[in-house]
Amino acid sequence: MSLKVFPILCNAGFMNNYAYLLYDEKSAISAIVDASQANPIIEACEQHRLEPKYILVTHHHDDHTGGNEKLKSKYNLEIVVPQAEMSKIKGADMSLKEGDEFVLGESRAKIIGGAGHTKGHILYYFEQDKTLFTGDVLFNLNIGWLFEGTPEEMWHTLQKIKALPDDVRFYCGHEYTSFGLRNLPENEAGKKYLSYVSPLINQGLPTTGMLLGLEKKCNPFLQVENLNEFLKMF
Repeated sequence: MSLKVFPILCNAGFMNNYAYLLYDEKSAISAIVDASQANPIIEACEQHRLEPKYILVTHHHDDHTGGNEKLKSKYNLEIVVPQAEMSKIKGADMSLKEGDEFVLGESRAKIIGGAGHTKGHILYYFEQDKTLFTGDVLFNLNIGWLFEGTPEEMWHTLQKIKALPDDVRFYCGHEYTSFGLRNLPENEAGKKYLSYVSPLINQGLPTTGMLLGLEKKCNPFLQVENLNEFLKMF
């Protein structure tokens, strides 16, 4: 395992987006996931003394791409985007679709199709590093709103996520955990979940990076066993 992940809160107090600074330790190559806002990301890059080579985009919405142009100008980096959304993202240099692989030094990401929130949404799954970036598909205890896709598409995307190992950590696109707590089940898994996130929320620290195994037990949208039951949730 070579990948380090640094969450960066952007649009604080408004959209509460997460961008992520990635660092492949073996190659010393770094990248950004979902450059929501340039200045907090630049501050993080300076703090960690990193100069990113790529921006990896999960989907085209402005609150996930708002920092792209300024960061590209500053670092001369490449912007990597979903193939189906390439025309919607300014400055895009490279596109990816389901089944493709993205190489960041010694770390490799499998691309998973993530239709639902948007039609062309993609997920970045670093299998060896047990790390998944879900953008606005899966949040802590919730899922992203359907802007372009259908409930059926979201269901199929969530099944792909559920099929991943329980020890994978997923990193979402927003800090919405406090809103999701109303969905928390009153069982042992729910208590464990709360014991993990409550101290972080109280200290204003990121709650992103939850284990998928625990999320599967607590997120109501991952608990549903069939499509018909899922559709009743909309």
